[in-house]
Amino acid sequence: MAALAPHYLALAGPTASGKTASALAIARHARTHWNLPVEIVSVDSALVYRGMDIGTAKPSAEELAAVPHHLIDIIDPRDSYSAAQFARDAQRLIAEIRQRGHLPLLAGGTMLYFKALFEGLSDLPEAEPALRSQLEQEALRHGWPAMHARLATVDPATAARLAPNDSQRIGRALEVWHATGKPLSHWHAQGSDTGVTGLRPLALISLEPEQRSWLHERIAQRFDLMLEQGFLQEMQALRSRGDLDLALPSMRCVGYRQAWEGLEKGEPLSLWREKAIAATRQLAKRQLTWLRSMPWRQRVACDAPDALEQVLKLAGQAIKPRLPATPT
Repeated sequence: MAALAPHYLALAGPTASGKTASALAIARHARTHWNLPVEIVSVDSALVYRGMDIGTAKPSAEELAAVPHHLIDIIDPRDSYSAAQFARDAQRLIAEIRQRGHLPLLAGGTMLYFKALFEGLSDLPEAEPALRSQLEQEALRHGWPAMHARLATVDPATAARLAPNDSQRIGRALEVWHATGKPLSHWHAQGSDTGVTGLRPLALISLEPEQRSWLHERIAQRFDLMLEQGFLQEMQALRSRGDLDLALPSMRCVGYRQAWEGLEKGEPLSLWREKAIAATRQLAKRQLTWLRSMPWRQRVACDAPDALEQVLKLAGQAIKPRLPATPT
């Protein structure tokens, strides 16, 4: 049996901060310098969907072939994938990868997934379809920003981490409140009965820019590159399927939602492009807020000239003390 590899590494950061390049660099460095194969587990709620490649900035075929990847292209956009499913899949994959003597590297920017893995999951109440339908009807009359404001009065902790138009999560939080009389943040603070307990990494390397303007410029450049690569055509193909709509989590992904709404309303590309870039900036802001709540993270200024060298240095500090001793 292969020697058991070190536990696992985590690499997080806001969108467009360079996570894919950093993860691949760690994988190359680990194999070359430590004789340690790496397998990457995606921590991204958009990369799970098949057929959503350009707008999610999915790693290229060459990048996917260079290092084994997991939890990419695993479901159809018609289906859903929860943080609980991710946490269970990630724990299983970590164990399997380690049994092969490889290093699991969890990389991505879906902070709810990281939270579920790091802290475990509370035993949340089951969904109530009738109550959910009632809340959706209220949202149609008043709008999701108004529902978000209502949530802020009963569960300010949850409201603070949600965007005013995050209909899925706002609806779920209000549903839990109405069904139990207790806020969602209360349930998250409880112990887990789901079989998913907290699993901390050897290190959480966090890519965070010193200058927010640097990240904003990267976000705009990347979205324009997506358009050049055919994002509009990808969106049109998804809409033409006939079985997708904006109520689905897949079509509420940043960029896809703005493109869908823009095409539906006949907006000029320039308008919904600006909306998509603005929404992506807001997403990055929420991701950075979550990262700052993790004081044990190891921060790398992703806009620094030596960012990649710093990432590799931190990875080495976490991994090398746990490698098997080399025979003399």
